[in-house]
Amino acid sequence: MAVDARTPQAGTPGEETGIRDGQDDVRGEGTGARDGQAGIRDGQGDARDGQGDARDGQGDARDGQSDVRDGQSDVHARQLAGLDALELSVRQRRGLASRLWSGIWPVASAIAIVLAIWQGVVLAGWWPEYVFAGPVTTLTELAGRMGEAEFYGAVAVTMRRAVVGFALAIAVGLVVGALVSRIRPLRRAVGSLITGLQTMPSIAWFPLAILLFGLTESAITFVVILGAAPSIANGLIAGVDYTPPILLRAGHMLGLRRLSLYRHVILPASLPSFLAGLKQGWAFAWRSLMAGELLVIIANQASLGEQLHFARELADSAGLLATMIVILVIGIAVDLLFGAADTALRRRWGLHQVTA
Repeated sequence: MAVDARTPQAGTPGEETGIRDGQDDVRGEGTGARDGQAGIRDGQGDARDGQGDARDGQGDARDGQSDVRDGQSDVHARQLAGLDALELSVRQRRGLASRLWSGIWPVASAIAIVLAIWQGVVLAGWWPEYVFAGPVTTLTELAGRMGEAEFYGAVAVTMRRAVVGFALAIAVGLVVGALVSRIRPLRRAVGSLITGLQTMPSIAWFPLAILLFGLTESAITFVVILGAAPSIANGLIAGVDYTPPILLRAGHMLGLRRLSLYRHVILPASLPSFLAGLKQGWAFAWRSLMAGELLVIIANQASLGEQLHFARELADSAGLLATMIVILVIGIAVDLLFGAADTALRRRWGLHQVTA
C-alpha cells in the first residue's frame, strides 16, 4: 500500500531524544548568555561603586587638606596674636618716665657735646671774645633778651611772615603739582623747570624781588613762595606717580572724577611723599625768610633777621649767637611737628615700628 509523502512521519525514539537534548542545549546556552550579561552588569556596578569609593576618598583627602590649612591658619593666627600681645606688653612696660628719658637723653648728650666743643674753641683763643663769644656769655645774653618784650615781638613778626609765606607756597605747590602730575603736555613743558627752580638759591631772587616790590614785606613773601613751592609741587608729583593704578580704577568705578578723585583717592595715597615735600618746603621757606630779613630791613618791624643784621653791624657777637640759637630752636621745633605728623601717618598705615 502506498504512503502519502505529505503525511509527517514520526522519527525514531533516539532522534526525538536528540532533538530534545539540542533544544535543552540551546535553552542552556541562552540561560548562560543571560547569566553572562547579568555578570557584566554586576561588574559594571562594582566598577561604578569603586569609582564612587575613589571619589569619596578624594573628597576625604580634600577635607584633610582643608583641615591642615585650617590648622595652619590657626597656628598663624596664634603666632600673630602672640606678636601683638608681645608688642602691647612692650608698650605697657614702658612708662611715661622711660619714654621721656629715652627722648631727652640723646638731645641732652648732643647739646652737651656742642657746648663742650664750643667752649674748647673759645679757650683755644683763635678769635677774641668780642668776635666769638663763649657759651656762658651767649646764654646769659639770651636769658636777658627773653625778659624783653622786643624779643617776643621780633619772634612774632618772623613767625607771621613764615606762616603766611609757607601757606601761600602750599597753595601754589598744590595747584602746580596737581596740574603737572595729571596733564602730560604740561609736565613735559615745565616738569624740569620746577626742579630747576627748586635748586636755585633763594638769595638770587632778592634783587628781582626788590625791583618788583621794593623794600617791603611783599618782597620777602615773594621769595619765600618761590623757595618753598617747587619742593611742595615735586612732593605731590612724586606721590601721584606712585599711586597704585588699582586705586584710581576703584575711584573711577565709584564715580569719582577730577576734584573728587583727588580729594578721596590721590591725595590720601600720596600723603607720605607730599608730607616729605612739605617738610623740605618748610626748610627752603625758613632759609629764604632769614635771607630776606637780612636784606630787606623794614622800619618799625623788628624781626629775628633784623636783629642778626644789627648785631653784625655792631660787632655784638653774643647777641648774634643768641639770635642764631633762637632761629635754630624754632627750626628744630617745627621739624618735631613734622616728625609727629609723619609718625601718626605711619602708625595709621601700619608702618610704625615699636622699639623696646
